Amino acid sequence: MSSISIVIPMYNEARHITRTLIAALHAADAAGLECELIVVDNGSDDQGPQIARQFGAQVLHMPGLLIGALRNRGASVAKGEWLAFIDADIEMPEDWLTRLIKLEASGQADVLGLDLHTPAEAPWFADAWQRRTLRPATHNLHKAQWLPTANLLMRRTWFEQVGGFSETLRTGEDKDFTLRLSQAGARLLAANESVALHWGYEGSWREWMGKEMWRQGSHLQLLRSHGLSLRLLRFPLLSMVAWLLDFMAICALLDGRLHLAWVLLLVTCLPPLVLSLRQSLKHRDAGLTLQLWGLHWVRLHLAGAAFILSLCHWNARRPARG
Repeated sequence: MSSISIVIPMYNEARHITRTLIAALHAADAAGLECELIVVDNGSDDQGPQIARQFGAQVLHMPGLLIGALRNRGASVAKGEWLAFIDADIEMPEDWLTRLIKLEASGQADVLGLDLHTPAEAPWFADAWQRRTLRPATHNLHKAQWLPTANLLMRRTWFEQVGGFSETLRTGEDKDFTLRLSQAGARLLAANESVALHWGYEGSWREWMGKEMWRQGSHLQLLRSHGLSLRLLRFPLLSMVAWLLDFMAICALLDGRLHLAWVLLLVTCLPPLVLSLRQSLKHRDAGLTLQLWGLHWVRLHLAGAAFILSLCHWNARRPARG
């Protein structure tokens, strides 16, 4: 019987970890795999570690490490032929492993992930933000340049070939890791014939903005590790232009040139609109387009602030929650 090791980084996820572990075990059983659960705890002060042990998981206590290091520590003790990474707030469908292993066996991909969706009770901004990455059911397979590590599946030989995750990145370690896999020749594939549910959705505006600020702080580190790249530079540069246009609009407003101020502000709205249309047209939902337009406008300005703070060596740390 083939075996799989499922590595789950965790920080204060007692409210989600039971659902995550039960779903993972059901998926492994449905695929006929011998399953090893490895929970790498980042210093939780709730009941998460105790709950994980009740489900037979090996719990590693690793406080103070960044998210890439947590995943590497879990992989270092893993014994499975297959290696999967999921976050502690993700509920995988029962056919998760069955479908993805068949795709790998057919030679279509080497590294695989499922699309994510939010539960029905998520607020509109969390639901819209997740739906922007969700493809229509008619496009159930998609070759990708990089994949997020909310759920990720591969043979362990691929993990070993690229040396695992970066242990210096606060965030963006998933993009860095899967870009290196792609550069090493691995074929990355995203599937959405069934989807994983993200129960750790942002429950408030403050939480959503805080997470985006944190995520956008990875651009400078990715540029340092991968070199200058238009793909990595385009969004930070676009966000800096947006800040510059905002400043010019304020100056024009103070100078009494209202027409110029309005023109400049409208120009800053165009990139978010383009991004919104690009991500929402496939859903044919005008409401989603408007929601994403506003969210992308906010994100664009958060990215500029995060990039400036990164240049100033801002090292605010966030716990490596799953």
